[in-house]
Amino acid sequence: MKNERMRPTDEELYRRLRGGDKSALAELYERHEAALYRYTLCMSGSRSIAEETVQEVFLRLIAGAGRFEEQRGSLEAWLYGVARNLARRMDRGAGPQAVPEAASGDDLLGELLEDERTISLYRALDELPPRYREIVLLCDLEERSYEAAARLLQCPVGTVRSRLHRARLLLSARLAPLQNAGVVAGARG
Repeated sequence: MKNERMRPTDEELYRRLRGGDKSALAELYERHEAALYRYTLCMSGSRSIAEETVQEVFLRLIAGAGRFEEQRGSLEAWLYGVARNLARRMDRGAGPQAVPEAASGDDLLGELLEDERTISLYRALDELPPRYREIVLLCDLEERSYEAAARLLQCPVGTVRSRLHRARLLLSARLAPLQNAGVVAGARG
């Protein structure tokens, strides 16, 4: 495993990529593909849209479309910005499909309740306006710090905090009827 100090920055890899180094693209892809996929999956609710979006982000990086400009921010923020814009443009008509498969086990009722909670959460996330959804995805699901989310979204930390607070209130209101019915709380009677 490479020493963290010797690991090239995204921006250094981008410069190498622009110079024709294909291994730089592979390293950038390895670093960012999974997180970008999860992000766009939750933003769009569609595996196919997430896959297409991530592929298109890296194709744009290779082609230089909407070229990254280092003085305007980090490459990671650029990647997320392109993914966000592409995901917003793609059709979201199919609804949340990003629900993980049920866990294996003998407790069928427990698995069904867990599936219902997951589906309910994704539906509630899908109903949030994009600016709130992406904050929840970055801070709560991706577990990024406020500062990291602010860098990716290229906004002040205070904006991240206020949007996250508002998003959590909206999610809580959307999930409250299910929690009162025992679905979200996971009551197993």
